[in-house]
Amino acid sequence: MTGEARTSDSDEQPLEGLTVLDASRVLVGPFCTMQLGDLGAEVIKIERPDGGDQTRGWHPPTYGDESAYYVSVNRNKRSLTLNLASEEGREVFRDLASEADVLVENFRVGKMDEWGLDYETLSAENPELVYCSLSGYGEWGPHKDRPAYDIMMQAEGGLMSITGEEGGPPVRVGVAIADIGAGMYATQAILAALLYRELGDGTGQKVDVSLLDGQVAWMSYMASYYFATGDPPGRMGSKHPTIAPYQAFETTDGYVVVATASENLWPKFCRAIDREDLVDDDRFAVNADRVENRSELDRILNDEFESYSTAEAVARMEEAGVPASRVCDMEDVFENPQVQARDMHRTVEHPTIGSVEMAGSPMHFSRTPTAIDRHPPQLGEHTESVLREFGYDDETIEEMAARDIV
Repeated sequence: MTGEARTSDSDEQPLEGLTVLDASRVLVGPFCTMQLGDLGAEVIKIERPDGGDQTRGWHPPTYGDESAYYVSVNRNKRSLTLNLASEEGREVFRDLASEADVLVENFRVGKMDEWGLDYETLSAENPELVYCSLSGYGEWGPHKDRPAYDIMMQAEGGLMSITGEEGGPPVRVGVAIADIGAGMYATQAILAALLYRELGDGTGQKVDVSLLDGQVAWMSYMASYYFATGDPPGRMGSKHPTIAPYQAFETTDGYVVVATASENLWPKFCRAIDREDLVDDDRFAVNADRVENRSELDRILNDEFESYSTAEAVARMEEAGVPASRVCDMEDVFENPQVQARDMHRTVEHPTIGSVEMAGSPMHFSRTPTAIDRHPPQLGEHTESVLREFGYDDETIEEMAARDIV
């Protein structure tokens, strides 16, 4: 039987009972902590009282008065405003960290040390703490103090050297893939540290994840091609360096992508476009031949696909058993019945702006489900409730608010 993870047999979530102190902002950290929240962790988002996470101001577009960017990565969290520039605010942070399981931060390297909120200090009070620091270049090395943004990491990590059309300018991947990739590695590392804490001596550890490291790791087989040949691979558009045809073709009304990734698919592909003659053409007999004679093959296939609409091309491929797809925009993606069946189009209710749509979680479990239980929080929405849970009385909270600590 397959599909066991379609419906979980319990309401208990994988990370239920864990507390995450989220001192991150923008994308890499919030993406990481959103995943932990989806898995059931209690995520407390620490924000500056004077505006909060920078992405709250990154608009248009907006949902009501909330930035769509901010909304995209901050569900399943509670927001607590805290002025870490003040010693009083840092003392509150230490109190929270003393009871947390995980801390995630992406301040510039060394800032948490300056504030006395570094791993060594906080773990002395809470040895079980898993402390994850995210940065552009990591906490050591000659470039550790450089500022870093996604486009820089895509460029410096090699991705832009292989992205774009052959002979054309370098192209940035359309989402901030360096941030999202590092956020995924951070989640993976945190879960590994938590597992080791449970199976080992019961103590946490420091985790250091950088955007550049993540991009270099993601070069995977492209890095291996370079190591094997000594020649850096270049831009090839949608084409694959060692498989042909495996690319996008222009049709009369758009594009279709085709993945002829094995020898048994090549004859099927040829029949699908009514070019059985290509099967016996010595220039294209096996994949190595097709890669070597790619230019001539591209010319032939481009001429063929120019006579089809996208729908006709996809239908021909599917009928022949050749993997193919049209190139979908966001509207197409979220109307896709497979995306809908997998619960990847979700809504959550927000107290001031109504229903908010977002992409779902790709993690499915047979026993412990993910869930989207909380809307992306308003700035400071949970300050008082969180502080009360950590033992602060109403009078103390009011005094801190009056002094702009919270």
